[in-house]
Amino acid sequence: MPRPRKALIAVDDTPYYHVVSRCVRRSFLCGVDSDTGENYEHRRAWIEQRIRLLASLFAIDICAYAIMANHLHIVVKLQPKQATGWSVQEVLLRWTSIHKGTLLVQRYLSSNALSAAEQASVNSTAEIYRQRLTSLSWFMKCLNEPIARQANKEDGCTGHFWEARFKSQALLTNEALLSCMAYVDLNPVRAQITETPESSEFTSIKERLMPTFDLTAAIAEQTMLGNLQHFRHPLKPLLSFEGALVEQAQHGILFNLSDYLELVDFTARTIRRRKPVVHTELLPPILQRLSLNQHDWLKRATQFEARYFTFFSRRAHRDTA
Repeated sequence: MPRPRKALIAVDDTPYYHVVSRCVRRSFLCGVDSDTGENYEHRRAWIEQRIRLLASLFAIDICAYAIMANHLHIVVKLQPKQATGWSVQEVLLRWTSIHKGTLLVQRYLSSNALSAAEQASVNSTAEIYRQRLTSLSWFMKCLNEPIARQANKEDGCTGHFWEARFKSQALLTNEALLSCMAYVDLNPVRAQITETPESSEFTSIKERLMPTFDLTAAIAEQTMLGNLQHFRHPLKPLLSFEGALVEQAQHGILFNLSDYLELVDFTARTIRRRKPVVHTELLPPILQRLSLNQHDWLKRATQFEARYFTFFSRRAHRDTA
């Protein structure tokens, strides 16, 4: 039986989570359907745009993502403390970028005078929106529902497009975070869709290597699709790499970007070669710092979902027994 989402997501345990959302029917989310010959490649752009725009509105940072033919992966960092500093107006502007909001909220944002009771109602509504803007469940709802509506419209059908529940994995250690990010970034290489990370379209590794995201075009496209109201915020970049752990507040990923890129490149070459490196001096230094040998790392980076879903489900069962 699926466990309640609140039992799976606890920021006090870890802010990092791996999210997977899959199509429920055989038709493709993106790419070319080999059975029908239909090309759905344009939907990848819809999803990438939606992920990046929503991250700029929510108190959620994106560590990695990959948009595949019938599913998507996102690695996120939940940042609920970001939302505590937002004013009532800031919260309402963020929420009404993707939803209309109540009539009172619309009047407030239009600078119309409100009575004390009406202002109290707006303030109460803003607190509800503030909580939603920190929620992974609401983030995925705001991502998946518009895509499903547009895809169903294109396909000329109704009904579910996504599985009822997205899957989430808590990433409890730095090693788990690094393994999961590499697993997500290397999805196209592992599936033999592309040969190199830098040629993997609609992935975070491609975005980090060659930033090409066009905010103006993304807003125009999502507005045309009816998925945006009024987007008024700058684009939030992917969560940055901040190097080694230091004695001060650190908001990014605790690795160097150059080390991560070297590790992903090494792993991609090994996957394509289907043969491990013999000489240990050729291994990326980051594996030594994590005390990981090549064999264990390759299992983590290529079988992450199977290995870690099993581990965490067993752990959760022990903790609740």
